[in-house]
Amino acid sequence: MYFVYVLLSLKDRKLYIGYSSDLRSRLLKHTVGKVPSTIWRRPLKLIYTEIYLTVLEARRREKFLKGGAGHEQLKINCHSL
Repeated sequence: MYFVYVLLSLKDRKLYIGYSSDLRSRLLKHTVGKVPSTIWRRPLKLIYTEIYLTVLEARRREKFLKGGAGHEQLKINCHSL
């Protein structure tokens, strides 16, 4: 299984979108500062996840969410958090 996840930076209120086959381990890496793209944006809060059977599906969804329409949907929904 593969997970697409969205983190909200509580510092700058921006989103981080990623995917992983081991969500727990990946979130721990974000939390302790071992992911360069989020190290200065901590603390982070997991706000959304989706599960996919193949890496191809997860990568496609991640790409969509990082793009225009998908990212706009996420921004609209996260403003209420």
